[in-house]
Amino acid sequence: MSEAFIVATARTAGGRKGGRLSGWHPADLAGQVLNALIDRSGIDPAAVEDVIMGCVGQAGEQATNIARNAVLASKLPESVPATSVDRQCGSSQQALHFAAQAVMAGTMDCVIAAGVESMSRVPMGLPSTLARKAGFGFYMSPEMQKRYPGIEFSQFMGAEMLAKKHDLSREQLDRFSLESHRRAIAATEAGRFKNEIVPVAMKRVDKEGVYSEDGTQHVTDEGIRYDATYESIAGVKLLQEDGRLTAASASQICDGATGVMVVNERGLKALGLKPLARIHHMTVTGGDPVIMLEAPIAATQKALARAGMKIDDIDLYEVNEAFASVPMAWLKVLGADPARLNVNGGAIALGHPLGGSGTKLMTTLVNALHQTGKRYGLQTMCEGGGMANVTIIERL
Repeated sequence: MSEAFIVATARTAGGRKGGRLSGWHPADLAGQVLNALIDRSGIDPAAVEDVIMGCVGQAGEQATNIARNAVLASKLPESVPATSVDRQCGSSQQALHFAAQAVMAGTMDCVIAAGVESMSRVPMGLPSTLARKAGFGFYMSPEMQKRYPGIEFSQFMGAEMLAKKHDLSREQLDRFSLESHRRAIAATEAGRFKNEIVPVAMKRVDKEGVYSEDGTQHVTDEGIRYDATYESIAGVKLLQEDGRLTAASASQICDGATGVMVVNERGLKALGLKPLARIHHMTVTGGDPVIMLEAPIAATQKALARAGMKIDDIDLYEVNEAFASVPMAWLKVLGADPARLNVNGGAIALGHPLGGSGTKLMTTLVNALHQTGKRYGLQTMCEGGGMANVTIIERL
């Protein structure tokens, strides 16, 4: 079997809800990332054999196969097919797994894995909202309700359950959240995101639907709070009266598009490409859909065992900060080194563009390994329904 290599990475800087990217149609925004991957790799666009794109809110402007629409909004020729993937927050990480599996099998030599989410234009939960308006109720089916009676499958409730199960205090969660901002600030000021970010024009849309563009380039993650202090974070109201989490210890709603180009050995030779990283291992698992967000723990344990590795063998970790309790519980159970986790900040500071976060984290992980000269990186994230993907890469 062939091996899979990452040869190019790209992401837009995150945009806040109603912010700098809110005027972009998601297909056009994703098209900008596809163009950047072609430019950064230097290959003939026609050499791309498929585009696999993660997207959670596949409704409205993100409906009707957003991946194909992004291809048609890019410089890729219409001969390039595309498909959209929904594995909830892990959608574009799963897109990467599918891309890697395709080139490893040898059925394709060059595939782009990508992700997009415009949470300004396609609000979180819109597909379920539209279903209810059409008279079809909530997504939880009668058979699901029989199996899990009285359960709402709420990610927020899962995050609270996780904090309580692993004895994570409000203060610990708040201090972790502050550290996310501090690391993101340090990375931004040091220029560590420069090689990742695709500059795009700022486009806004106001409440009346009026679009504006002033020619300014969006090159900095908009969600970072440069004035964050422990006191300001500790002063945010709890989301639940007897809870531990607040909006400040949860990921930010975010607009963004991301992607990576994946090839096999034949693709490397034919296209004259230099690999940035090798896909060393891939795992995906399912777990308890009620607590839901604990799945990355068991998934990481399984991945390490199958890869014949220990957590100490991994130099850098990217664990998505859907809520602060997720990476904190992961650290506690795995016995992992906090200094290796989300070294450039995470979704609490940088934003979580749902279906785009998988290849966003991978873009940051690949670049961080090169910047630090480290060898192995591991990426994982919690996903709606109690699932988790794990990807281990080796810097080349």
